[in-house]
Amino acid sequence: CWLRILRVHMADRSLEDMLPFGKAPALILLITVGAGFYLAFHPVSEQRATMRFWTFARNHSVPYQKATPSFEAKHPGTTLDVQLVHGEAVTSRLRAAFWADLDVPDLVEVEISRAGSFFRGPPEDMGFIDLMPILRSTGYYDRIVKTRFAPYTNKGKIYGLPHDVHPVMLAYRRDLFEAAGIDVEQIKTWEDFVRVGQQITVPGVRYMIELSDSGAHHYEMFLFQRDGGYFDAEGRLTMDDETALETLLFFIPLVAGEGRIASDLGSGRVFTQAVEQGYFLSFVCPDWRSKVAETDIPRMHGKMALMPLPAVASGGRRTSTWGGTMLGITKACPNPELAWQVAEHMYFDKAELAVRFRETNILPPLKDAWEHPAFDEERAYWSGQPLGRLYANLADEVPPQYASPLVETAKSKMSGVISACAVYYRENGEAGFEDFARTRLPEAAAEVRRYMRRNPY
Repeated sequence: CWLRILRVHMADRSLEDMLPFGKAPALILLITVGAGFYLAFHPVSEQRATMRFWTFARNHSVPYQKATPSFEAKHPGTTLDVQLVHGEAVTSRLRAAFWADLDVPDLVEVEISRAGSFFRGPPEDMGFIDLMPILRSTGYYDRIVKTRFAPYTNKGKIYGLPHDVHPVMLAYRRDLFEAAGIDVEQIKTWEDFVRVGQQITVPGVRYMIELSDSGAHHYEMFLFQRDGGYFDAEGRLTMDDETALETLLFFIPLVAGEGRIASDLGSGRVFTQAVEQGYFLSFVCPDWRSKVAETDIPRMHGKMALMPLPAVASGGRRTSTWGGTMLGITKACPNPELAWQVAEHMYFDKAELAVRFRETNILPPLKDAWEHPAFDEERAYWSGQPLGRLYANLADEVPPQYASPLVETAKSKMSGVISACAVYYRENGEAGFEDFARTRLPEAAAEVRRYMRRNPY
């Protein structure tokens, strides 16, 4: 009887009545239930690598993945998983993982500006192990460019291996320099460079160099060259000291005002076209950017060349630095000895470093590696120059950068100073400019100091 009533009831109902939320949700529910039953009876076996390695840069991850089989062959039974993780995610995910003690990788690469954010608090609260003892015991400490430890050092402990040196040179259109009668051997100082630049720059048509009037990334290269910085070795804020002011007073006239020799169009295709068309005759070129040029501006093959940076004063430093990466071993790693062997393979194997240099143009900080023939190979793109040797010859002059949990904040505030000073200089020139800079720079620094007082670490 009840069965007959149910059949009649069901016969009177439409499909829409039986599926009150619609066909699509019902289909999703059916698939979900089916998948659940399948997984319940066919569980996926978890395969976890022996070592997990995070990096934020694709031009790092590809060589590491290529080097993984040779590492695993040396360590039978070991599996290494190199994961490419977005730079922002590395910082946020890793910090969250340290706090929660959850999903922490064994090894991590961190960008130089973000490294300091992990150096908060007392040593026991650091998420990375101190590498100083093993660097000393293995002798690597004395075989690596010393200044590259500075950004990853805190209270006498080293929490990261430097991936690179990133010496800076100037890339220039050799063909156009020669056509204009410019002899780079006669350009020894920035004063020489500016004098030539003012003779050859045609506003809106041609500029001697590409420099930004709204960001701090080019300004800080000049700052580091003068032994300045955002912080010193003891963590004191120095972004408003006399060196910073002198650098600012020198830099702004390069990018603003009637006598400027620089402009900035941004990155990507517009920059490529600017170099190809001779809008920019030169640009700041750390080692990694030389590969960007080769890849993004291939039509300039054989027309480009490199020269050391002009010195601030005659006989002074002919380079600076731009960018960097550290490799840290986390305290959550169950086998730090094996993690160190991964680090050695990726950072100190001379054959691997030679292959990687040919692929990326990034100069490794291990000075022994520069003996490999790869660093003396002539590059046709760069008018036959031995790219590696040119950068290696400048490596010991590379100035230090010092880390702080607030270095990104300081850089952001300095970008605001650059923008404000450029606007002022365009409108007023030298009249009152030094006073304006002397006011604007300490104001920005005062904001950073307020953040520092809130967090004594």
